Amino acid sequence: MADSARASKLAQRIKVVVAEGLRSRVKDPRVEGITVTDARVTNDLQHATIYYTVFGDDTAKSEAKIGLERAKGVLRAEVGKNVTVRLTPTLEFIADVIPENASNLEALLRVAKDRDAKLAEISANAEFAGEADPYKKDEDDAEEA
Repeated sequence: MADSARASKLAQRIKVVVAEGLRSRVKDPRVEGITVTDARVTNDLQHATIYYTVFGDDTAKSEAKIGLERAKGVLRAEVGKNVTVRLTPTLEFIADVIPENASNLEALLRVAKDRDAKLAEISANAEFAGEADPYKKDEDDAEEA
């Protein structure tokens, strides 16, 4: 079994090889808008999971998935040529949801910032409830002060 450092290095190399293979070797127009974002390899170096994003709507994403599945053999052959391991790992393509999660987080942060601004505006004009000196004093102490 290989160590995780070697698997990590292999994953980065596979990421580059697959991205280059998509650009130069695969002639399918469905995969033109694909960006490879990450790759992970199991510790036994047998399976590689490649994460990708697609610019466009849902139909572009589904077409890209079909195009990747059809180009899987060509891309695996490219990985086999450019990576020096005894067995070429199998490739699995998964759509990356990080950009969508990031946009949702940005929207939530915008809402929180707006609420903070409204609260700061309200607190700037606010006055304390009650008297200026809320502590009770004896009448004798009040006269001396």
